[in-house]
Amino acid sequence: MKKLLTVLLVFALAGSAFAASTAKTAKTSAKKKTAAAKTSSQKTAEFIIIESEEYDAGKEDEQLTKGISQFLGMEPKVTKVTVTEAKKDPKLAELDYSFLPLYVLKKTDAIREKLAQHIQYGVAIEKGEFIALPKQTRRGVLTDKEAKPGVMELFVMSQCPYGAMAENLVIQAQKDGKVAEGKDIRVRYIVNYDENKGFASLHGSAEWEENIRQLLIAKYYPKKFWKYLEIRNKDYRSSRWDKAMKEAGINSKKIMKKFDTEGVELLKEEAKYSKEMGVNASPSFLWEGKVMLDFGGASAIEGFEFLNPNAASNAKAAAPAGSC
Repeated sequence: MKKLLTVLLVFALAGSAFAASTAKTAKTSAKKKTAAAKTSSQKTAEFIIIESEEYDAGKEDEQLTKGISQFLGMEPKVTKVTVTEAKKDPKLAELDYSFLPLYVLKKTDAIREKLAQHIQYGVAIEKGEFIALPKQTRRGVLTDKEAKPGVMELFVMSQCPYGAMAENLVIQAQKDGKVAEGKDIRVRYIVNYDENKGFASLHGSAEWEENIRQLLIAKYYPKKFWKYLEIRNKDYRSSRWDKAMKEAGINSKKIMKKFDTEGVELLKEEAKYSKEMGVNASPSFLWEGKVMLDFGGASAIEGFEFLNPNAASNAKAAAPAGSC
């Protein structure tokens, strides 16, 4: 399913040229007046943005608002309301508030026509006189999930360079003693599973197979898990995972004995969990089971400042943040 946000990120830039002669200057001035008149007559898109009262991650993303407006070819008129206020409004009460911020557009014929395909594919939801655009941001609040105090879940694809970079930031922080007491960092895996087709991962079968090995190591060798990642991430696409296990002091035969049974079941649970949380980009961060974040948002949480890749002391880890 195509995400609306993919479409919204395409921006056009325009520039103006000024001539030296009086005639050309007058012509430019006339064009400006025409453009201004066109802008003044441009249709307006009325937004209602329902925001979280607890977390900044659940508030308006101004770039998203701008992107949606440009996609619609309309000027935005934004009204922000808290989720408590929205639930008291009979017109808004029946919307799905499981993820905030929730973007809602007042429906017009022009807006509905523009979003017809998104409605068809379920990216946009018609509800009475509104069209809702759920889960359009990487940052947001999962309001219906159980809280996990002090837990930061790091979702990765095991062969994604950005996922490995996030893990390396954690490893370096552990070495530097920067992981605060009471803060629990757990690695989760992004993978798709179909009963008929099996597992599917962005970087191929080698990736989901590595996911299984790491899940088994985390279960049976928890104290050696991060050591294994430190070694493995030096060449995470190498087929010699057995050498990394040996260097980390892990019995590879014990791990592989459980690969096709317990390991497969563990990865099925990961596929189910990442789908439930709506995670598909590596790395993604889930704070306390409720707040979905990217690099910037995660590093803004007290005690996790080390997750800012641009502030890392390790030059290799200080590459610009991105995702798979």
